[in-house]
Amino acid sequence: MRIAVLIKQVPDTWGDRRLDPATGRVDRTDGEQVIDEIDERALEVALAHRDGDKATEVVAVVMGPAQAADAVKKALSTGADSAVHVVDDGLAGADAGLTAAALAGALRAGSYDLVIAGNVSTDGRGGVVPAMIAEHLGIPALSSLDTVEIGADAVGGSRTTDAGQETLRAPLPALVSVTERVPEARFPNFKSIMAARKKPVQRLALADLGVASAARSVVLETRERPAREAGTIVVDDGTAAQQLVDYLVAERLV
Repeated sequence: MRIAVLIKQVPDTWGDRRLDPATGRVDRTDGEQVIDEIDERALEVALAHRDGDKATEVVAVVMGPAQAADAVKKALSTGADSAVHVVDDGLAGADAGLTAAALAGALRAGSYDLVIAGNVSTDGRGGVVPAMIAEHLGIPALSSLDTVEIGADAVGGSRTTDAGQETLRAPLPALVSVTERVPEARFPNFKSIMAARKKPVQRLALADLGVASAARSVVLETRERPAREAGTIVVDDGTAAQQLVDYLVAERLV
């Protein structure tokens, strides 16, 4: 079985994140850039399956600028057998549509049995790219799975909805996206870090994928978040209840 895992490099969620005022895009030059945690969990699902089936091949698929090579190295050192890095200046500022088209092109060339992704990235929060990729590839999409069961010819799992638990199953090839309820990622050890240096990395440009190079959305304006103002302090001098009511009415909260 050949499994592709979609990996995205994002600003560290524990650090300060900001938009570049000149472009309106996420500033990827400030602070540490790391693999999105949800994508690390997606990789763990693939690696855990390979632990029980040594014939399985796990390929990390990364789209990003040259600096995303760090994410490629981390995925390989964690256990991926090889990687595909989609890198092209024409992808700068890519929206969900262009991102999905580019990744679908890279996946189509790889003939994968299963594609695993995180359900939503921490820097975009769109949550639509996995389903859009599946539509491009013409394969089933099982989204936001809390558990994943991979078989020889099918994949399934369960997800949580407002109505309860749903159980899903689809024949391969297919795409699944996972939530933070799947197991945490394993840590690379020294042996795997050294082995990662010899693993193959294929680099693809938009010309290799047959995808138009223009991003389909433009940020027209950005503004700094206003500084937080001090709240209204109510001192109980016997009229606190009335002060609270007056405040709620003035703010149209009641």
